[in-house]
Amino acid sequence: MSPKDHFSGDSKIYVAGHSGLAGSALVRKLEAEGFHNLITRSHNELDLRENADVKAFFAAERPEYVFMAAAKVGGIWANSHCPAEFIRDNLLIETSVIHNAYISGVKKLLFLGSSCIYPKKAPQPIKEEYLLTGPLEPTNDAYALAKIAGIKMCQSYNYQYGTNFISVMPTNLYGPNDNFDLKNSHVLPALIRKFHEAKAAGAKSVEVWGSGNPRREFLHVDDLADACLFLMRSYNSGKLINIGVGQDISIKELALLIKEVAVFTGDISFDASKPDGMPRKLLDVAKLNSLGWQAAIGLREGLKSTYQWYSDQAKPLPPDKVEN
Repeated sequence: MSPKDHFSGDSKIYVAGHSGLAGSALVRKLEAEGFHNLITRSHNELDLRENADVKAFFAAERPEYVFMAAAKVGGIWANSHCPAEFIRDNLLIETSVIHNAYISGVKKLLFLGSSCIYPKKAPQPIKEEYLLTGPLEPTNDAYALAKIAGIKMCQSYNYQYGTNFISVMPTNLYGPNDNFDLKNSHVLPALIRKFHEAKAAGAKSVEVWGSGNPRREFLHVDDLADACLFLMRSYNSGKLINIGVGQDISIKELALLIKEVAVFTGDISFDASKPDGMPRKLLDVAKLNSLGWQAAIGLREGLKSTYQWYSDQAKPLPPDKVEN
């Protein structure tokens, strides 16, 4: 970026999807860093699937920078049962936001992809260049195809129109404002809710979907926000860049860790009849690390704070179940 395009506290910034997991973390981070000219719109105020409305919004507000965290997301159950919604809604959102960002002269846009869009059997750890080198995971291929289209759209606009639209690939996220709905959430928030409710009910066991063998990498959403600001300031290539911690854990190990954090004394059972999803999903973060950024929040520390946040939002536990 040239000096006149400097990303600073006075910059006019639109955070699309500000109420979600990633978007809310971006808003917290931006405000903490002294950015005071933020633009947000709720879904009721602006439906990003409606191109005419998005066009009018960009024409009126003229944001200089865009963090595109808006998307229809969900876990294995939601992706498996509602693929039409996942591909349709995400394509509509991406098309309207990216195109109108170009039309209105946005200086820079950061598009949030997802590590689940890499090939199902990609070599581990997953390098950025592995995208589109093999078949996708069938349980979320509709979502993955839509996200890949968004990345390709950013790259195409950069090539044809000279825009500065960058795409990042975060690993599995967790933290405050996550979706804890058991049908639509990802594995970590679902387990937090299951163990919390089992503890409250005095249950003897918690059932976990799948075999427990798949391995996943988990990044606290506050670390994601920090990485996104770092890249908005310093990264100007259309090539993908992974955001992660560079370490993974099995679902069984994760369940045991959440059980410990929740102080649940019962047993854990695994329902192997339920789908596992991708066997392993660990990102190669050497590219990001070489630029000078590394994750700072450890998994145990992040789980404790996330569990506390969820506990504060959920129905209070009976007095004899509250940890001292």
